Amino acid sequence: MKFLVGFSRIFVGVLFIISGLIKLNDPVGFSFKLEEYFSVGVLNMPYFEPYALAISIFVVIVEVLLGVMLLIGFKPKFTIWSLLAMIVFFTFLTFYSAYFNKVTDCGCFGDAIKLTPWESFTKDVVLLVLILVLLKGIKYIQPILPEKKDWWAVGLATLSCILFCYHVLNHLPSKDFRPYKIGANIMEGMSISEGAPEPLYEYTWTFNENGIEKSYVTNGDYPTVEGEFVGVETEEIQKGYEPPIHDFTIEQEGVDYAASLLEEPKLVMVISYDLAKAELEAFTAVKKITDRAAKKGYKVIGMSASNSEQAAAIVKEYNLKFDFYFTDQTTLKTIVRSNPGILVLEKGTITEKVHYNDIESLNLK
Repeated sequence: MKFLVGFSRIFVGVLFIISGLIKLNDPVGFSFKLEEYFSVGVLNMPYFEPYALAISIFVVIVEVLLGVMLLIGFKPKFTIWSLLAMIVFFTFLTFYSAYFNKVTDCGCFGDAIKLTPWESFTKDVVLLVLILVLLKGIKYIQPILPEKKDWWAVGLATLSCILFCYHVLNHLPSKDFRPYKIGANIMEGMSISEGAPEPLYEYTWTFNENGIEKSYVTNGDYPTVEGEFVGVETEEIQKGYEPPIHDFTIEQEGVDYAASLLEEPKLVMVISYDLAKAELEAFTAVKKITDRAAKKGYKVIGMSASNSEQAAAIVKEYNLKFDFYFTDQTTLKTIVRSNPGILVLEKGTITEKVHYNDIESLNLK
């Protein structure tokens, strides 16, 4: 039992810290995932959506602190019961997502490690078992720091988390795990290499044979049977290769200009997933930098999921010299964790990406 407790203590503590720090690096991204859980189609708790960012910050900081507290043996009874409560909640959430196929990625490790819903549920079950081991052998969990210094350790960890969170919220994630990171080429990210696995489908065909309905299963071929065709059901039994960048378009009046715009040698993208929720004061700085970019020969475009009326109002109010194109909101949220944010591209390759607080730092050649 002492060995099991020691192993569980290290494994659970380290995993909670790693998971928490990855999400703390991108609390805005985790808040988007919480909004997905709170939506009407999932948990039906839309009244929590406005508080998603605050909840995400609180949860990830607590996650890191509980991991630290477990490793140093600080208040073991409180720590383990808190870990148990958290993992029971997460286990329910991941099971619900997996069983009802509501959320395809739990966001447990942000964009760093993608887990399927059932993989997330399995991970939480393993953690639940290990935490129950810790609860059973709680007497073996002893503090490793002298008295009172453990308070300083927890306080220092709390302060570090708060400062780090403040930094990434006012700039961008320190480590970008998304396919739109600096140096990535968007066109290459959308391509599918030759020989990549293709999706496999199973078709269940139903025929009426002499008044009796019979079903035949194939992987695509129409079955050679006698009888009247009734219907067919299709199920994807094996996913094909999905490129890291998909559902990326730059549309205007129903026409996708992505291919031509991504060939521009000097392109500036002003991205605002929702103009109604944007930091409007930032458009004053956007105006200055985009005017300067245009003078240096850059093609400047706006990208938003807002309607054309909202875009036109922003263009008029801030006297912007560029047009907005339509792009899927989820895609825009993935591209940059800032509303608005700016990207600089050279023939589809992202060379710079900044938060609206850092617009003045853009280096336009």
